[in-house]
Amino acid sequence: MDATGGNLVSSVLREYGDATRASLFEYLPTAEPRRYLYDLVGDYPRRGGRAFRPSLCIATARAFGTPLEMALRTAVSIELLHNAMLIHDDIEDESEQRRGRPTMHVNEGVPIAINVGDTLSLLAMRPLIDNRETLGPYLSLRILEETERMARESAEGQALELGWRRDNVTDVVEADYLLMVLKKTCWYSFIQPCRIGALVGGRDPSDLSGFDRFGYFLGAAFQIQDDVLNLVGDRKKYGKEIGGDIFEGKRTLILAHFFKSCSDAEKQRLKVFFGKPRAQRLPREAAWILDALRGHGSIDYARQVASHFAQTAVTEFEGAYQDASGSDDLEFLRQLLDYMVNRDV
Repeated sequence: MDATGGNLVSSVLREYGDATRASLFEYLPTAEPRRYLYDLVGDYPRRGGRAFRPSLCIATARAFGTPLEMALRTAVSIELLHNAMLIHDDIEDESEQRRGRPTMHVNEGVPIAINVGDTLSLLAMRPLIDNRETLGPYLSLRILEETERMARESAEGQALELGWRRDNVTDVVEADYLLMVLKKTCWYSFIQPCRIGALVGGRDPSDLSGFDRFGYFLGAAFQIQDDVLNLVGDRKKYGKEIGGDIFEGKRTLILAHFFKSCSDAEKQRLKVFFGKPRAQRLPREAAWILDALRGHGSIDYARQVASHFAQTAVTEFEGAYQDASGSDDLEFLRQLLDYMVNRDV
């Protein structure tokens, strides 16, 4: 399997992504007001994306013997919530690009973008309510509870990241970063889709802890790799501005390593940079930071940690999915481990 993903990973992501998006658009109203709301709620979903979160859910359910249709509404809810969070994240991060195009708040203004994100969050509840028709009331409620847990964990993780940036914290250590990633990235991108997929697939609610461990190690590897790509990735492939994390002041594992190894003078220079409003942070200052991160080996260190977490995720995968059938879906999930860490987009 190559770094961009093998044929199986690409084909499954495309198949399950297409199925999810086709069903997703059925949940987007065509009512008024269109110009300021309902013409906009489909903007981010129409931009595409890998759709690996709904694919994780569907593939997990199918690996345990459940048809795609039984997991589809839950996958739609996952994708709607993902796009809602992207809109809000872009505002909070002052990001300028999303999937190769200007972010919604850049195009439409912050107030309208916030309302569109809120609406997508509300629309994500309807597929979970409709699950009663195929999954029954008990399982539908369990999935709703899982979604509530994920949303709370994500909000807590986001609060940590935003708080560090607001207070210009320069003593974030590796453990702090990994706690934030567990809450913000791992729960909503990996743990919840796998847990819900397993529930739809008939797993006992008391037997889901293996998916927590698998999702944590895979999610941490994914996020650390994303942090690396943000600094040194291919501009055309990445879809967001290269170096955006520096301008946004995000506290990454790369920065945590730098905080630990840099001189007092270097830390003070970084603190002054992060203390400015984003509009006043100059490209030449960001270039110095990138050179310093390279010089201290912080980017290489992050790559090594991502590789270690990915290797641990392989072990946890075998335990979490030990009762799954030998299917293309199981092989897709196995190959996805390598794809997530060795991807270049």
